[in-house]
Amino acid sequence: MLAALTFNTAENLPIGLLELIAGSLRVSVSAVGLLVSGYGVTVAVASLPLAHLTRAVPRRHVLAGLLAALVVSSLVAALATSYGVLLGARLLTALAQALFWAVMGPVAVGLFPSGVRGRVVGALSVAGSLALVLGVPAGTWLGRRTDWRVPVALLAALGLVCLVTIAVLLPTSRPEDEPAAHGTGPDARRFGTVLLAGALSATGAFAGFTYVVTFLGDVSGFSPGAAGALLVVFGLACLAGVSVTGAVLDRFPRAALSTAVATQAVGLLGLYAAGRAPVAAVVFLVLTGAALGPVFMATQNEMLHCAPGRTDLALAANSGAYNAGIAAGAALGALVLPLSGVRGAFLAGGLVTVASLAVLLGGRLLSRGVGGKRPAWEE
Repeated sequence: MLAALTFNTAENLPIGLLELIAGSLRVSVSAVGLLVSGYGVTVAVASLPLAHLTRAVPRRHVLAGLLAALVVSSLVAALATSYGVLLGARLLTALAQALFWAVMGPVAVGLFPSGVRGRVVGALSVAGSLALVLGVPAGTWLGRRTDWRVPVALLAALGLVCLVTIAVLLPTSRPEDEPAAHGTGPDARRFGTVLLAGALSATGAFAGFTYVVTFLGDVSGFSPGAAGALLVVFGLACLAGVSVTGAVLDRFPRAALSTAVATQAVGLLGLYAAGRAPVAAVVFLVLTGAALGPVFMATQNEMLHCAPGRTDLALAANSGAYNAGIAAGAALGALVLPLSGVRGAFLAGGLVTVASLAVLLGGRLLSRGVGGKRPAWEE
């Protein structure tokens, strides 16, 4: 959980330190922004190839290596005196994170009985969500009062704690012998459905969310300070959604995913339709936040069940598809923005999310029509 918090904080920390980093390294703010977008693209592209390359290496060794990479890259980033060095350090962190989520899921759930796998996934997701609610705000606060290098170096310290703990305590075994190495109910059709629905959901969410601060100011009329406070509310809603969904994920795995996607669609379309009213904007923003984290968590959980092969490869494919959806969503919003304004970006995001829900429901109808019953892991 601490490693999940640290990796997700490392991914998003530059968002809160854009101006400080730009001023220190004498580059533009947009160049520093590439440290975030480039990170996401790297995770999307590298997740599956790295999982395939390390498929035979004991998970304890893989996780220790990934955390060592996090420690080294964070120290290099903290000491960087040029943009090129900082970019290289960020890409190393991204490569480590690309494999981290693929490996950590099966390892963590494999330590517990199969009946509580959803709760374990939920615990990891809560920790990841805390990065936006606690990690990034705390790192931003510390960086603005000291130097942007201080919170980056602190990530190295947290990574070192995780590295020592896992290297000392995690059992060593062959990956294929681990309890969660394979799905409990392999289903190639369901795997493809969840993969596509997750990518579409991410595209829809980030077509709007990428421009949420602009929306809250230009459409809803909030001041910059109020918009910043609402981002904290959004993060708290995300954390609450993950916590609630994690508690029911073992009992209702498919319903949890469909409900989260449907809630996201309502939130995005509600912001488009009623976002001019401040109260309505807050309500629909909270709904969107409450769905964003649970969607990815529920797709990860489904991969542990329906993976047609190894779960680590399935999780890597899911992470890659989701991150590709994030990049596609930001690009979609950028295309819509000059044509129909920021409200249009939320409309486009809502419609793509509806398409994601249609894929899920269509997949469920198709599987019942073909097989006549639900898979054993859902009974």
